[in-house]
Amino acid sequence: MAKIRPITASKKELLDIEKGFWTGSSTYFAAHADVECLVAFPEMAKAMTNADLAKTAAKPNRWRDLDIRLKGMVEPGSDIVMLTYEARATRENGEPYAALVSTGYVHRADGWKMMFHAQTPIDAGAEAQG
Repeated sequence: MAKIRPITASKKELLDIEKGFWTGSSTYFAAHADVECLVAFPEMAKAMTNADLAKTAAKPNRWRDLDIRLKGMVEPGSDIVMLTYEARATRENGEPYAALVSTGYVHRADGWKMMFHAQTPIDAGAEAQG
């Protein structure tokens, strides 16, 4: 019987996917989000279908000057990865934005898919701890 080799997540691959969620189009969201995704923002927390989540990215290039600083990554199973990071970016209108972000991915036949995403805004002028 062949031994099943666990999937080891690539930090670079996951961060590249993550960056795409900040700058990508609805097509990008549809391609990289799971069938259903749990999201939590200060103004909203709910489960969203892939199609509904994709609609939130109707305007590509909503963010610029994106800087992501990985704070931690765990792989509790061979097909699930959670990462947390500090994000700093500039909104389309020029307003700075900063948040502590956590995202969960599940590995499907066609690659890593986002299944959880949460943002906690922080003072864009302050340095986060951790």
